[in-house]
Amino acid sequence: MSDEMVGGHADGALVEAARAGDHDAWHELYGRAYPRLRAYAVRRVGPVDAEDVVSETMARAVAGIDGFRLTSAGFDGWLFGIARRICVDHHRAAERAARRGGRAAVVTSGDESGAGVSVDEGLLLADEHVQIRRVFQQLTDGERELLELRVIAGLSADDTAMALGKRPGAVRTAQSRALARLRVLLEGDDA
Repeated sequence: MSDEMVGGHADGALVEAARAGDHDAWHELYGRAYPRLRAYAVRRVGPVDAEDVVSETMARAVAGIDGFRLTSAGFDGWLFGIARRICVDHHRAAERAARRGGRAAVVTSGDESGAGVSVDEGLLLADEHVQIRRVFQQLTDGERELLELRVIAGLSADDTAMALGKRPGAVRTAQSRALARLRVLLEGDDA
């Protein structure tokens, strides 16, 4: 069966090489996923802990590759499913620590830089980012996570469905509703 025939993903041969212990294959899989995994982790746990989430995700992927089966969701769906569980574990641990008097704050938004823009443009962008973050926080946890996977991480509906344990059609419908709600909230925030 060719790579293209397995769910439309070209990951088949690369995953099989990684499963066989090919370090170059793992390096390529990691390099492809890293920017999106890190962006997702920054949104879910903050920039301080994002690297730990990505590292733990890849460690679990390496340890569990023998159990991976390539489906239409592909390797990314499986990988982001692992990252999602690690983020949930992170938040649970932070809540336990907060109850015991440890670190109480869990940061969940990244820090964008205004590199390459004028001061005026930077201020406008900063205002827009603040407004979008404020409105984004008004979405439900599920809506935020879905949009983070689809928009920030750039996953397909199939990959997102696998990560969330849903059907691709349900992901597309939920995305449409979440974006419509976000649009309404943004328009109401401007008034």
